[in-house]
Amino acid sequence: MNTVLKWVGGKQGVMAQLKLALPKGIRLIEPFCGSGAVMMNTAYSNYVLADINADVINTYDTIRNAAESVIAALTELYETCRTREHYDAIRKEFNARTADPVRMAAMFIYMNRHGYRGLCRYNKRKGEFNVPWGDYRKPYLPEKEIRYMADRLENADLLCAGFEETLKLAGEGDVVYCDPPYVNPGKFTGYHSSGFSEAQQRALVDILNTLPEKGVHVVASSHDAENIRQMYAGFTVKGFSAPRSVYNGTGEGKKAKEIIAIRQAVFSGKTAA
Repeated sequence: MNTVLKWVGGKQGVMAQLKLALPKGIRLIEPFCGSGAVMMNTAYSNYVLADINADVINTYDTIRNAAESVIAALTELYETCRTREHYDAIRKEFNARTADPVRMAAMFIYMNRHGYRGLCRYNKRKGEFNVPWGDYRKPYLPEKEIRYMADRLENADLLCAGFEETLKLAGEGDVVYCDPPYVNPGKFTGYHSSGFSEAQQRALVDILNTLPEKGVHVVASSHDAENIRQMYAGFTVKGFSAPRSVYNGTGEGKKAKEIIAIRQAVFSGKTAA
């Protein structure tokens, strides 16, 4: 199933590789849930979906609680807001953050589908969404994806938090999947106004290294670079070429080199249903 949101680095195109790496288990914990592609395309009994981006989590929470209202509001935006001027007005309203949750969710999805290259980007000074108009001929309205996500989220806990807080929830029998933002120079990292640094990547790996002794199976994704492979030295690392989920339409850069890093749980007392 495709995702509600377009997402740079989204895992829709690499689910075949991920499914080979992800073990059976009762609960999957994702500290960087992003587009939710892994949740949308796996069958764990329970999920913890976390992200530092409050707009992502609030949108998913509203979809879970009021999917049909979100679809109705989004449909109205698609029908009435078809120009750059309309888009700019919606972005201004969104950044004012005075609308009700349903309209905020609809505006977020609208901007994601109408904005340039499907980016999710914020300025550092004010934390405002600043992606410009994308000028697409006929943006897709993800109606069926919203309904499917609402159904899948019935078995998920949503959390707006950083990876440190989220990973404290992991216990024996859990599976953790981490797909943090890119940290290499020149790559897009603006999912949140605070960004994501190499020091944070190293701190993440340090925490991940402690989890297998607690009976937690760990799988992580990243771009393929020497410094990243060095960080994951204690993991089984597999490299592969991944299709880019969002690109500029020129035909360039359609593939990206990525890795999947795996560490199996030392103790695991739970099995999948």
